Amino acid sequence: MSLRIQLATVVAVAATIAVATPGVAAANDNDTREVAAFVLTDAGLARFTLATQKLSAIPGACAKQDDDGSNSQSIDQTVAKLNAVPGAQSAIQSAGMTTREYVVFMWAVVHNGMAYWAVSQPGGKLPPGTLQSNIDFYKKNEAKMAALGQNDPCDDESGDEEESEE
Repeated sequence: MSLRIQLATVVAVAATIAVATPGVAAANDNDTREVAAFVLTDAGLARFTLATQKLSAIPGACAKQDDDGSNSQSIDQTVAKLNAVPGAQSAIQSAGMTTREYVVFMWAVVHNGMAYWAVSQPGGKLPPGTLQSNIDFYKKNEAKMAALGQNDPCDDESGDEEESEE
C-alpha cells in the first residue's frame, strides 16, 4: 500500500470519526491518558462498527457541526452530547458498549491511526504514550479502518477519497 493511500486512510478514518462526534481533541490530560491507555481489540472494533451503523439511523446522531463550535470537548462532554440525542445511548448500548466506551474507542482509533502513520514513515518511532499493541492492531485492521472511513453513513461524500491516486 502506498504512503499516499496509507495517509488517506488515516485521514479518512479520523475525519469520519470527527464528523460523527464533534470534539475529537481530548480536552484535558486525564482524557489524553485514558485514550492513550485504551487497548484496541477485535471485539471492541466489532461493537464500535455495529454501534456506528446503529447511530447512523438516528436523526441528529450524525450532526456535522458542534453546537457551541468547540473542538476541545472532554470525553464527559462528548458523552453527554451524544447521550442527549434521543435514541443514541440505547443504540450504542444495543451494540454492547457504553457511550463512554464508544467515545474512547473512537478517539483511540484516531490517536493510534496517526501514530501508525508516524511509525510507518522512514525513521518513524513509536510516539510516547502509544501502545505498540494498538499500532499492531491498527496495522492488522487497516482495511477495516479504511472501510469505516469510506462507508461512513454520516458523510455525504464517503467513498470519494483519493483512491485512484497513487
